[in-house]
Amino acid sequence: MEIIPYTEEHRIFRETLRRFLEREIVPHVEEWEETGIVPRWAWKKMGAQGYLCMSVPEEYGGLGADFLYSVIVTEEMVRTNHSGLAASLHSDVIVPYITTFGTEEQKRRYLPGCCSGDIITAIAMTEPNTGSDLASIRTTAVEDGDDVILNGQKTFISNGINCDLVIVAAKDPAVANPHAAVDLFLVEAGTPGFEKGRKLKKIGWHSQDTAELYFNDCRIPSANRLGAKGSGFINLMVKLQQERLVCAIAAVAAAELILEGTIKYCRERTAFGRPISKFQHTQFELVEMATEVKLGRTFLDKLIMDHMEGRNIVVEVSMAKYWTTDMACRTADRSLQLFGGYGYCEEYPIARAWRDTRVMRIFAGTNEIMKTIAARFMGL
Repeated sequence: MEIIPYTEEHRIFRETLRRFLEREIVPHVEEWEETGIVPRWAWKKMGAQGYLCMSVPEEYGGLGADFLYSVIVTEEMVRTNHSGLAASLHSDVIVPYITTFGTEEQKRRYLPGCCSGDIITAIAMTEPNTGSDLASIRTTAVEDGDDVILNGQKTFISNGINCDLVIVAAKDPAVANPHAAVDLFLVEAGTPGFEKGRKLKKIGWHSQDTAELYFNDCRIPSANRLGAKGSGFINLMVKLQQERLVCAIAAVAAAELILEGTIKYCRERTAFGRPISKFQHTQFELVEMATEVKLGRTFLDKLIMDHMEGRNIVVEVSMAKYWTTDMACRTADRSLQLFGGYGYCEEYPIARAWRDTRVMRIFAGTNEIMKTIAARFMGL
């Protein structure tokens, strides 16, 4: 019995999406990996087909679909073996801040474009000296009449070059409590004082336009605050459950894809006159990896259902984020070893998968932070 009750509509959607990606996206992946960015037309094609921000209510341009559609998009995007077209980050991590905490004016201004792909979003939390400790950010937001002036620097911002709209976490220096000082602000590209820095060169995620962002006396209306004043830290915490769940979904899907390709290779690759899948060592490696992947899938699917039922699963999601991403990295590394020298060659998909899975243990809160969160809730 399956844990997730996918309907026939869900299955049809997955098949249609997979065909779309194979036809419209996959043929361009190698080019995007070389150029280090995904062109805007790809985002617009995704939006035109209804594959972006599907949970957004219909009145704002979305489909009002359930979270399982987002799960399907995340999983199928992973199967393209590239990270540049970060649809899940845009649709299921960033845009929900606007849907949940935005004013009616903000929703009507931005959500339709987010759904169509005309507005690409980013979220700017991480700073050069501040990673997972959000209360220690240094970017300031000083009120000046009906405006707010932003000053600071952000780094490791996914969609940093392509973004049209950024959710920026900043602190009011006049507020002593570091948690109550944090606010979220909507900043449009082209706003004076907001500059996009260099596109970062990374070990993996080559097609992802990860960048530095700068705010130098960037003046925005106070109406661009997202949520009530002083609610930024709490709102970030509220949404991190889904963000880390999305990370776990991607990690398990990546491990499944890697294992699928490795089994196929081991059945076709011969040594000493027989497929290497016939050697006991290879069989043990594949069985052990398959067991871990199935364990991850079972845990993940249960959490997806709990999340859809509105349960507080912060501890469990923290556990899942660290364990599934660790597992995906183990799967990638062990699989590359089975590929031998070919696994180290760019023409084989395992090479990119091996590089790209590594960052999963770092973003959305490092795995060490995930363990710290779980330990705190366990009363340790």
